[in-house]
Amino acid sequence: MTPTFPMIHRSSRGKVAAGEQVRWLPRRYASDLALPGNDFWVFDDRLVRFGHFAGDGTVIGHEVSYDPAVIKLCATAFEAVWERAVDHKDYRPG
Repeated sequence: MTPTFPMIHRSSRGKVAAGEQVRWLPRRYASDLALPGNDFWVFDDRLVRFGHFAGDGTVIGHEVSYDPAVIKLCATAFEAVWERAVDHKDYRPG
C-alpha cells in the first residue's frame, strides 16, 4: 500500500455520499485477471483514456484510444474487476 492510499480511501467518502459507487479490489483478488497496464477510464463505450503515472503517483501524461478492440478490452477488464471488488463501506485498507 502506498503512503497516500489511506488518504485516497478516506477522500472517497464524499464521492460515496454524493451517490458514486466506489469499490476496491485487493491485489490478492486480481492475480488471474488480464488487466491493462495503466489506469483507464471508459467513456460511453466510445473511447478509453489511459493515465500515465510515475512511481510516486505523479501524473506524467495520458493517451486516448478510439480503437474498438481496446475499448472492449478495457470494458471487459472493468466488469471483471467490479464483480470481485469490495464495496467502499465494507473495505478496510491494510
